[in-house]
Amino acid sequence: MTAIPFNNALEINEIANAIKAVGAKRTVFVEGDMGSGKTSILKLLSMMLPTHVPVYFEATTKELGDLMVPMFDKIDDAGIVRYALNEELGFHHKKPVILMIDEYGKANPAVKNGLLRVALERTIGNCKLPEGSIVFMTSNLGAEGVGDLLLPHQRNRIVRVRMRKSSAVEWIENFARPNGIHPSMIGWVKETPKVGESFTDVDMQMGDTSRMRADEINRKLDELNPYIFHPKAKWRTEFFTWRSAEAASDILWEYERNEFDKATLTQLLIGTIGERATRDMQAFIALSDDLPSMADIHNDPMNAKIPEGGAAQVMVVDKALATLEYAWVSNWMKYLGRMPREVQGLFINTARKTEYAKNDVVTSCKEFGDWCLENGWLYGKDK
Repeated sequence: MTAIPFNNALEINEIANAIKAVGAKRTVFVEGDMGSGKTSILKLLSMMLPTHVPVYFEATTKELGDLMVPMFDKIDDAGIVRYALNEELGFHHKKPVILMIDEYGKANPAVKNGLLRVALERTIGNCKLPEGSIVFMTSNLGAEGVGDLLLPHQRNRIVRVRMRKSSAVEWIENFARPNGIHPSMIGWVKETPKVGESFTDVDMQMGDTSRMRADEINRKLDELNPYIFHPKAKWRTEFFTWRSAEAASDILWEYERNEFDKATLTQLLIGTIGERATRDMQAFIALSDDLPSMADIHNDPMNAKIPEGGAAQVMVVDKALATLEYAWVSNWMKYLGRMPREVQGLFINTARKTEYAKNDVVTSCKEFGDWCLENGWLYGKDK
């Protein structure tokens, strides 16, 4: 499948807005890097369209018979066959749905064809989705070599768009901080923006490789970006994506709860984000161990330790954003007031975001409102 030029790629929020605009009439087919967050488009659309029912359909796990099965019935005295549809398609809902057909490019060829009327007409058999329903599809880039393929008649029924990977800064601001990603992961990603590159970025840096030996290509790939997936880097069985970063964050939180030792942590991380990323991240894991505990801040906000370095102070804020509870927001705001001005602003800016998981917990606290008034902030939830 011919790739869409990278300079025409859209960011995830741009794609969600485009699907919201045209998705009731035309099916947008989203191609993007492995683990880049394509599935999150459904969540974004659900927030934009709260009266729609979000529906997830995983195409790779289906055979043609999984779309609909025959039921024998009668009309007058004539025997007929009706079809019962798979519940996962969402046709049974009485109000508009947002139907995401995931991994369409890897689906069984018969399933791809069976879903073409859904893509083009919002119909399957004699059933039609409720008026206003949105349909979109996702899949990996064909160049990744993981089995994504569309034939011309299938491509002609959809609108193909390329989703670019979020940069490290975008991932931190739009996903990691609002969703409680571990501060060690956030800190390391901020210092290592290469993890936000696509393998297509690396290809552009590689230039012409036609006269390079295989060992030279391998060495160049490791020099340019040793962390991410690349179809030519067959030796990287584990690698860094935004999806595996979230998985590694879960492991880091369990380590912090003393569920296992440091040697176990290292092996779990290697099996999640790869050895190079794990080894390079060790310094941030050690830095996290030296931060003041949230219990110290909760119990004695005016005397709890303030880290000296800016990176460590930001990690304290990230940890608070992930773990805050209403019972100690007041004490956290007292502690925050002892931090540098720019660090305070980082916390406030994130807490104000509607997508921040603990937005209501923080912004309903009197001390939060007092801080905004005292510092000249006109508080209102970000849209």
